[in-house]
Amino acid sequence: MSNGFDPFENASLIVAHDEGNAYDAVVPPIVQTSLFTFTDYDDMVSSYRGEKVRPIYTRGLNPTVRMFEEMLAKLEGAEDAIGFASGMSAISSTVLSFVEPGDRIVAVKHLYPDAFRLFGTLLKRMKVEVTYVDGRDEEEVARALPGAKLFYMESPTSWVMQTHDVRGLAALARRHGVITAIDNSWASPIFQQPIALGVDLVIHSASKYLGGHSDVVAGVVAGSKDLIGRIRAEAYPYLGGKLSPFDAWLLIRGLRTLPIRMRAHETSTIAIAQRLQGHDAVETVCYPGLANQLPPGLSGTSGLFSFIFKDGVNVRTFADHLRLFKLGVSWGGHESLIVPGEVVLSQKAQPNSAEAFGISPRSVRLHVGLEGTEALWSDLDAAITAASSG
Repeated sequence: MSNGFDPFENASLIVAHDEGNAYDAVVPPIVQTSLFTFTDYDDMVSSYRGEKVRPIYTRGLNPTVRMFEEMLAKLEGAEDAIGFASGMSAISSTVLSFVEPGDRIVAVKHLYPDAFRLFGTLLKRMKVEVTYVDGRDEEEVARALPGAKLFYMESPTSWVMQTHDVRGLAALARRHGVITAIDNSWASPIFQQPIALGVDLVIHSASKYLGGHSDVVAGVVAGSKDLIGRIRAEAYPYLGGKLSPFDAWLLIRGLRTLPIRMRAHETSTIAIAQRLQGHDAVETVCYPGLANQLPPGLSGTSGLFSFIFKDGVNVRTFADHLRLFKLGVSWGGHESLIVPGEVVLSQKAQPNSAEAFGISPRSVRLHVGLEGTEALWSDLDAAITAASSG
């Protein structure tokens, strides 16, 4: 399903910082310090005036964090990037850098639930209006864009995995002078590079595939120097969601194996999604990898998707009979995970959350990890049999 794209072509970008590390270390050392001192008074004054760019305080700039930002920017084909302490910090800092009270945002439907909640709580209190559109309907998007300040996208979208023509949507927004931002956590820069498709800002929950080991919580935004500079100046210093040096070091480690891991996730997930699609107990499988042709700009598929059971299958029994698949939030690491839709719908949120997120109470979200295709399928098949036999 990769349309001839070779993720290993990006390997040189990932290891580009291996030359010139301190002490000739093959792995970049961690600059674990809260502050940096100056040689003299003039050095300090010129740094504060911005006449020279150098670390002053790790909340603003740190060499290890900067190395991760530069690596991610190269992978995304962006001029610059900025790291954050979480994906939500990256999302909120980006949005708050470009909207003011009275502004309007256009967003695609079926967003990541916490992004949806952010838009419906904090932005609502700020008197920022949010218009939701079906990203597959370019005419609907075109009608909503005039007068908007920001167009927020996901492709594929959370849970229902709807894909969009990102290049076409970005062109529409540019025509109306609207800044575009997209959450690219699902595909990673290995399988989708939105900057090349005309998107202004690319957001990642770096906790997912960029980190890849379920041991870091982080976020990152990539884009032009001007737009990243605005985020760095207007939101980053004051919201406090900085990326720590150690977490940045873990992310650098994760980027080194990103192409290999993404290919492994894709291969295993396609096989499992195809088997679920043909299973008598399954009504629908939501996974772009089952389509005959991926949308323009999406060159491969990751390990996250959802499916909906037919009536009569006990989702609780299914979940409790799994052994390799664990019940847990997030995704992107070695381990395989599930989240039942009914659990998400039971969380305190907006009353129309089922419609907003596109989640059926009979749905299950899967993340297919790296334990091995046959072992994972055997686990799923046994659990489905147990859940269907009562």
